[in-house]
Amino acid sequence: MENKKVVNIDMRQYGMVLALIAVYVIFAILTGGKNLSPANINNLIMQNGYIVILAVGMLLCVLTGNVDLGVGSVVATCGAVVGIGIVDYGWNMWLAIIAALVVGLLCGMFAGFFISKLGIPPFIVTLATMLMGRGLTYVLLQAQTKGPLPADFVYIGAGFLPTIKIGGGIDMVCLVVAAVISVLIVLSEMKSVATKKKYGFATNPAWQLIVKNGIIIGIVWFFFYKLACYSGIPFVLVLMALLVGLYHFITTKTVAGRQVYALGGNAKAAKLSGINTEKVFFWVYTNMGILCAVAGIVLSARNASATPKAGDQFEMDAIASCYIGGAATSGGIGTIIGAVVGAFIMGILNNGMSLYGFSTDLQKIVKGAVLLGAVTIDLVSKRKK
Repeated sequence: MENKKVVNIDMRQYGMVLALIAVYVIFAILTGGKNLSPANINNLIMQNGYIVILAVGMLLCVLTGNVDLGVGSVVATCGAVVGIGIVDYGWNMWLAIIAALVVGLLCGMFAGFFISKLGIPPFIVTLATMLMGRGLTYVLLQAQTKGPLPADFVYIGAGFLPTIKIGGGIDMVCLVVAAVISVLIVLSEMKSVATKKKYGFATNPAWQLIVKNGIIIGIVWFFFYKLACYSGIPFVLVLMALLVGLYHFITTKTVAGRQVYALGGNAKAAKLSGINTEKVFFWVYTNMGILCAVAGIVLSARNASATPKAGDQFEMDAIASCYIGGAATSGGIGTIIGAVVGAFIMGILNNGMSLYGFSTDLQKIVKGAVLLGAVTIDLVSKRKK
């Protein structure tokens, strides 16, 4: 009986990874393998880079039991600042980036102030920032597109790391990175098992660990081999990896991360235990503003321009990524890795439906159904418990 329990827990924990594989395979069949091409894998990463960045920040908001509806508009505003600074005022690229980050910081602090200090519900505050941010973007850009942006800046969203080509034009750098990641995955698993045994905790069966890590390593090699056959590692992938690693560390290894989980789990208990809940709310939403700026920079770099409609409905994709990735609607439950997996499930859905020829209207229906299904499963499973 004990072994069965372990298997069930493990299957639930990695269900989203299996779902990601299933969705990808389904669209590979439907599109005749079009989504398997190296060019499409590269597009999948580049097109979803800013969604992953937003999902990382959105997870912290979701962990508190709330969301941020203003992220798409703040992304557009920060992108507009970059475009205006470079095109109209001739700013240096780095000055424009700093200006965008400052604007994102101020937008985050603005929302954080009303939420933490005045106690206004985050839904209302971020709905207001969504409307204000979009309006401000149109005012700044005067409903015009600013571009083209310089090649050095465009590299952030559309550039690649240097490559070392071997036989057949395959990039050696991609293969080395895949090998390093594979070794790190194995070492991390071995350390986790050793720690559990040291403190007398139950461990999963060896076959289960081998299958799990084999699947993950297989996914890593598949994606990096495809990138190796194209143009190498996109710069945006490096940026994504750094942010995911940083926020995974924050949420799992720091006091600040544990406070966010505590606040989402039980706000009153967290406050009684000495946690400054106002401070937690303030930094979570301020952080979201900064990540919106980063996403705005990446988006404008990929498009080589700043447009008034940039970031449209990004908030929906970011929120959906968190819930599809296993975050609880009530707060206190969710992981950064889960949010990233959720973001790629959304990305694969968008990409696969576009390749298959689904209309944008039908795509929205499918995405809405997937989000509703993920939240329904979460709530039903809690009730059964």
